[in-house]
Amino acid sequence: MGGPLSSTDSWEPLFGAFCSRGGVEFRVWAPAASLVELVVEAPVKCSIALQQHCDGVWRRFVAGLGPGTLYWYRLDGEGPYPDPASRFQPHGVHGPSEVIDASNFAWTDQHWRGVELERLVIYELHIGTFTQAGTFQAAHEKLRYLKELGVTAIELMPVADFAGDRNWGYDAAAWYAPARCYGRPDDLRALVNHAHELGLAVLLDVVYNHLGPDGAYLARFSPQALSQKYRTPWGPAINLDGPGSTMMRRFICDNALYWVHEFHIDGFRFDSTHAFYDQTRPHFLQELTLALRHASQQLGRRLLLIAEDHRNLRELVAPVGEHGFGFDAVWSEDFHHSMRRLLARDADGYFQDFNGTAEEIATVLNQGWLFTGQQSQYYGGPRGTSIEGTRPPQFVIYLQNHDQVGHRPFGRRLHHEVDLASWRAASTLLILAPETPLLFMGQEWAASSPFHFFIDHRPELARKIWEGRRCELSRFHAFADPKIWSRLPDPGSLETFRACKLRWDELEEEPHKGILALYKLLLKLRATHPALTVPEREFAIAEAYDAETLLLRREGPNARALLAVIRLRHGGLVQLTRTALWAGRSWTLLLDTEAEPFADPPAPSRIDWTHGCIEFKRAGAVILELTWAESPEVVQHSRRPKIGKPNEPSNDSTMGMHPDKKVRAARTLTRRE
Repeated sequence: MGGPLSSTDSWEPLFGAFCSRGGVEFRVWAPAASLVELVVEAPVKCSIALQQHCDGVWRRFVAGLGPGTLYWYRLDGEGPYPDPASRFQPHGVHGPSEVIDASNFAWTDQHWRGVELERLVIYELHIGTFTQAGTFQAAHEKLRYLKELGVTAIELMPVADFAGDRNWGYDAAAWYAPARCYGRPDDLRALVNHAHELGLAVLLDVVYNHLGPDGAYLARFSPQALSQKYRTPWGPAINLDGPGSTMMRRFICDNALYWVHEFHIDGFRFDSTHAFYDQTRPHFLQELTLALRHASQQLGRRLLLIAEDHRNLRELVAPVGEHGFGFDAVWSEDFHHSMRRLLARDADGYFQDFNGTAEEIATVLNQGWLFTGQQSQYYGGPRGTSIEGTRPPQFVIYLQNHDQVGHRPFGRRLHHEVDLASWRAASTLLILAPETPLLFMGQEWAASSPFHFFIDHRPELARKIWEGRRCELSRFHAFADPKIWSRLPDPGSLETFRACKLRWDELEEEPHKGILALYKLLLKLRATHPALTVPEREFAIAEAYDAETLLLRREGPNARALLAVIRLRHGGLVQLTRTALWAGRSWTLLLDTEAEPFADPPAPSRIDWTHGCIEFKRAGAVILELTWAESPEVVQHSRRPKIGKPNEPSNDSTMGMHPDKKVRAARTLTRRE
């Protein structure tokens, strides 16, 4: 498999076509073939036999060819087929491959060093629906908006090429080729380069656990690419521990390193790591993360490695040297499931494992996930491990993502199904939590567009995929009910795809404008307030006040504490004098999600500063900042408040004040009890 990289300049992938020394070096892995021929289609037409090497890779240097050359391969007289490691498929995954010279792009990000995990705020987007044009160039033009929004990284849903012109990207066929429907490879490079100029990292969602159902020629060249022992819900698993698995492991590692070296990608979200079946040691995921850590050291920039995995395994984020898999972070779906159970009352499928109370959500925030070994009814056994040795930023939490919207029967987002006051409150909790927040494109303005499941396959294959999806999601009522199923949007329809495109003209309309203003302010607060820049468990405590209200306290060694009072559903009364957070302290109001300019119409909460009462007229969140404490010990020794029952509020001179006046009044008040 080759030794470690001695320098970044010496790194060279084993697979594909490379421009060098006045020609092109062609390499293709075809261990079972007796004859492999290069078929050049342009600029000249010719066929040339390749030479077989002992590693099953066939090679040939051809002088006179260069960038733009179109080519195929024939295997034992059959074909022609595109290169499984093609750098570009200009005519689709079934067409000829194109030689690309990555060195022609003029990078200007030499001083870029990446984003630290503690600063990470992820914005997940799908290139095809993020803009009306649906291209790398169009997304490039929106990067300044994302910078001003306050996120620190964009996460691109898979961009490896697929059959047809529309796909989520998880049916990838050509792992090394950026999808031609989004633009050319240099268009993606330009997007990454500009993101780095703005201080944004670019993460890439990659799918290494299966091959797409159409156009994936890798298994035709290398039958050992697929496992004979394991299957995934999407087809045969990738061979990681059977005969020929050494080269397949190299193929995947090379692919990840290719995106890092040739596109300056800052890290990855690895799809469904629970579907990487490997009984060898070291486990392939350890091999993969170690290879990327080595590249990170050689390049002198931070790479972020994030696993999507439902098992809640502490080992995923433990270092390889401590028998872990070496990821920086893992998606924590428990936060989403518990929040959705509370807000939307979902109770089928995996939601049956959650009760959706504020106490449960507080547990998720204090731990990173809910299940640490308890029995799961949905999974039919124990789920999860201890969180020992983990830190909050290692858990990626979200209210929406492509799956949790796209798996809804009509692609409805959470803010389509709950009132906007609840959405604002939930968004506040997401952004102020010590975990790493992920936003799904458009949620920051409560976008009206849905996000459906969509594909562009030939009719028979599309029918099989749609039926397979129905089977996979059959434990959810909507997918099991024939009446609902018959009304679902056709995933192969062009109109289904077009409906998912974000409507950027909404940004200046209410209620979208106000919600966007709220997100910008919350993200600015997260980035700049000292109490929010120390994401350690001892400085971040969530506590349930009642079944639908949480108190989230954030602190720092030399920072004024923040207290977020978050009412997730309906109006209600919160009396802070019944907690350990009020006595001997003075607080001032920083933000009320239901005041102008965030809510239309506004309905700001009524605060009785003297008696510590907050009356929510509807769902909402109030953020308070500590301005005075009786003594440092008061702050240090009351990190886990005991919640009592609320009392009726008392009136004082600030009741009903405009929020700005109320803040000024609060600065003159102290509470001693």
